[in-house]
Amino acid sequence: MKVTLAYLLLLLLPLSTLAQTKINQKKPKGKLAPKPLYQDPIYDGAADPAIVWNKKAKKWYMFYTNRRATDPNAKGVTWVHGTRIGIATSRDGAHWTYRDTANIDYRPQAGYTHWAPDVVEDKGVYHMYLTYVPGVFTDWNHPRQILHLTSKDLRNWHYEATLPLANDKVIDASVYRMIDGTWRMWYNNEKDGKSIYYADSPDLYHWQDKGLALKERGEGPKVFWWKAQYWMIIDKWQGLGVYSSTDLKTWQLQNDRLLENPGTGRDDQAIGGHCDVVVSGDRAYLYYFTHPGRAKAAPAPENSTAAKRSVIQVVELRYQRGKIYCDRNAPTYVKLKRPGEQVSNY
Repeated sequence: MKVTLAYLLLLLLPLSTLAQTKINQKKPKGKLAPKPLYQDPIYDGAADPAIVWNKKAKKWYMFYTNRRATDPNAKGVTWVHGTRIGIATSRDGAHWTYRDTANIDYRPQAGYTHWAPDVVEDKGVYHMYLTYVPGVFTDWNHPRQILHLTSKDLRNWHYEATLPLANDKVIDASVYRMIDGTWRMWYNNEKDGKSIYYADSPDLYHWQDKGLALKERGEGPKVFWWKAQYWMIIDKWQGLGVYSSTDLKTWQLQNDRLLENPGTGRDDQAIGGHCDVVVSGDRAYLYYFTHPGRAKAAPAPENSTAAKRSVIQVVELRYQRGKIYCDRNAPTYVKLKRPGEQVSNY
């Protein structure tokens, strides 16, 4: 029998090393996410996802800006105005089904726009912080405010207040519970070069604006705790900028952006935009949107339906040497930890 050198080395390996190699080769637990993860069946313009667990329904709810990509009558940028907030649901975080649009009771005029929700739960009440534009416009030169809404079922939303923030042109709230039980909101201040500002609240109802948080141009800030530090991800329109912090005050830029390079999967060949992050035990998943028709290799004609449509994708985040990264071309196996649930993710 011919004995190769590789075979002899294999025999010399300790059993513990063989076992560890076998473990490392096992695929992660979870459901394989499709590409794209989700397409809106109404206007094919899903963007700005926000994920929350519905305790009563025992499902994950995704809220998203329902852009009117396929509306043939939309002029200028009206297709990103006049938007409702779409809802999709999932039992596993990997397979999503369209449910409805959110029933929001704040509609002071006939034409209105809802953008970029963020949703958190506290003491059995869900709180949505929603960008509101008072009309349907052909350009970007109009006021925008952030509303506070509450719900018991994640379907029907009651208006609580318009938040007293830096000015009348603010968008994209991201709310996070601090270690002392108070709450902090980061948002985009469009009048200050689209910098990131913040506000604090003791109870989610009363907010005090605190001013500048990050002098960086970007949208859709998302703040979360993972791997023993805080992270902020913002949409830079050339991939997602990543910042880390130990105190939620001073932020350190990571040189490498996420999702800047095109992927190879279906509808994933353009830059990634405005994201949400769901931390699940030791794992973290980045839900983002992309415009498939804006791939650099073969861009669709400007203002065409192909250039406007957008889809939701998901990728698992990885951590190494103080930085986070992701491989959008690798299979993503999603296993979401329900709030309060202890799970083994690997």
